[in-house]
Amino acid sequence: MPEGDSSDTTALAMAASQREISISEFFLKNRHLLGFDSPSKALVTTVKEAVDNALDACEEAGVLPEIYVQVSYCGDMFQVIVEDNGPGIVEKQIARIFGKLLYGSKFHKLSQSRGQQGMGISAAGMYGQLTAGKPMHIISRVAGDELASELLVSIDTSRNRPDIHRKKHVPWDRPHGTRVEIEMEGHYQKGSHSIEVYLKQTAIANPHVSLFFRDPHREEIRYSRSTTELPPHPREIKPHPHGIELGHLIQMLSNTPCRTLPLFLEQAFSRVGRKTALEIIERAGKGLSGRSFPKHIAHAQAAALHKAIGRTRISAPRTDCIVPIGEQRLLEGLHKELAAEFYTVVTRRPAVYRGNPFQVEIGIAYGHPGGVGLELDKEGHMHKKKRQTKSAAEELLAKADEPAHLLRFANWVPLLYQQAGCAITKAVIQTNWRAYGLRQSKGALPIAPMAILVHIASVWVPFTSESKEAIAAYPEIVKELKLGLQECGRRLAVHLHRGMRLQREYEKRTYIEKYLPHIGIALQEILELSDDECKHTLNKLDDILHQRRKT
Repeated sequence: MPEGDSSDTTALAMAASQREISISEFFLKNRHLLGFDSPSKALVTTVKEAVDNALDACEEAGVLPEIYVQVSYCGDMFQVIVEDNGPGIVEKQIARIFGKLLYGSKFHKLSQSRGQQGMGISAAGMYGQLTAGKPMHIISRVAGDELASELLVSIDTSRNRPDIHRKKHVPWDRPHGTRVEIEMEGHYQKGSHSIEVYLKQTAIANPHVSLFFRDPHREEIRYSRSTTELPPHPREIKPHPHGIELGHLIQMLSNTPCRTLPLFLEQAFSRVGRKTALEIIERAGKGLSGRSFPKHIAHAQAAALHKAIGRTRISAPRTDCIVPIGEQRLLEGLHKELAAEFYTVVTRRPAVYRGNPFQVEIGIAYGHPGGVGLELDKEGHMHKKKRQTKSAAEELLAKADEPAHLLRFANWVPLLYQQAGCAITKAVIQTNWRAYGLRQSKGALPIAPMAILVHIASVWVPFTSESKEAIAAYPEIVKELKLGLQECGRRLAVHLHRGMRLQREYEKRTYIEKYLPHIGIALQEILELSDDECKHTLNKLDDILHQRRKT
C-alpha cells in the first residue's frame, strides 16, 4: 500500500472517535423508548412511574397506600409532585435510586412487581433535567428518624451516576414516606390518555389504595379505597429450566459456586430435584456425569445439556410468585369506579410461557350509565328501574354506538398507550363477540356500551419496549386471554338474553294493561255481568297472566 494512504488516515480518525456510550446518554437521545416522546405523554409517564414506585414501596412494607398527586403550572413549565406514606428511603440510597438509570432491587428477582428495570423514576428526572434544566427535589423520612432527608439530585449522563446539588435534614410532618418533585416541559390534557384516566384505572385494579389528585386548575379528585386488606406478598422463585436459553445456561455454569453438575441443577433452578437432575445428565450424554464440574463443561456439552433439559418432563414452576387482583377485588374496583348494569369477572388458572408463570384476569362492565332498565322484584312483578350514574372525571364505559373501551393492565399497572400493538387487543379482536349477541366488524373491537378489563400478572411481563406500554403476543398468552374472554362473553350472553326476555315480557304486559279495560267492558256487555263480577274476572285473569310470567 503506498505510504500515507488516505485509508490509514481514515481508519485512525475513526478509531480516535470511538468511545463508550453511557446508558444515560443513550436514553437521553432516545427518550421515546422510555415513554417521553411528547410533552403530554411525558407528564402522564412521570406520574405513572412515581405512583408505581410508591405502591410497590407501601405494599412491600405492609402499609396501606395513601398517595397524593399534584400537577401545577410553574411558569411555562409544569411541576409534578407525588407523595406517599411508604417506609421511606435510606439517605445513602436516595441519590442512586433517583439519579442513576438501571439501578434497582427487582431486575434479578423472579417475583411479580410493578417496576422491574430501575429506569422509570430516574428517567422522569432526566427528562425534567433536560427540558427544565432543574434537578429533582426529594424528601424522604424513615420511621424512627427525627428529621427527614432533603436532596436535590440530577443525573451525570456522561457517567450514569447521581450528582447531588444539596443535602440536608429538615423537619417533616409525615412520620415516614417519600415526596418527589420534578419540574418539566409538559402538556396537560383530558381524555383517554390523561392522568385522571391512569389514576382511575389504578383505583380499579388496586381497591386497597387511597388516591388524591389536584390538577393544574386546582380541581381535586379523590379515589377512596374499598378494602383495607393488602394483597398477598409474592414470593421469589428460581428460574425454571424450560425458560433458560443456551447462552444464559453457559453463563450460569461459569459463575456457579457448585462443585458438581447435579448440585448446580438443583440449586440454580426451580422444580429440579436430585432424580430430575440425574435424568437430565443421562439424557445429555457427551461424557457428562454426576461428577462433572460445571465450570469445566465445554460448549458442546452445554448445548447437549440444554437440549436434554428441553426433552425432560419437569413440573411447572410455583405460582405463589404471582399475585392476581382476584375476582372479589376486581368486582369491588369495577363497582366502585364504573356505573353499569352488569358485571362479571373471570380469573384463569396460572399458565406458563417460556418457563415464566403468568395468570390472566378478565372483567366486563356492561350497560350504558344512566337511563332506565327493567327488573323483576321478589314477587315476580316487573318494573322500571332508574340506573345510577357516577360523576367521574372520565367515563370508562363506551357509548352504545361506539367500540367497547379496553382497559389493559400488567402487574396491577394500567397500560394507556400502544393499544394496537398489544397482545391483549389482538386477543379481544380475535374473539367472536357476535356469538354473544354483540355487533362486531371484522378486525375491530365489539360495538357495545361496555368496558373490557384485562389483567396479566407475571414474574416477567414480555413488554414490546422499555416504556412498558404493550405486551408481546406469545401464543400461550394469547390463548389464555381468548379463553378468559370467551368465558366472560358467555356470561354476558346470558345477561343479554335475560334482558331481551324481560323487554318482551314488559311490552306484552304494556299491551295487556292497555287493552284489558276495553275487553272488560265488552265482556260485561256480552255476559251482562255486574261491576263487581267484571272486576273479579279481570283480577283473576291478571293473576293467571302473572303466574305464567313467574314460571
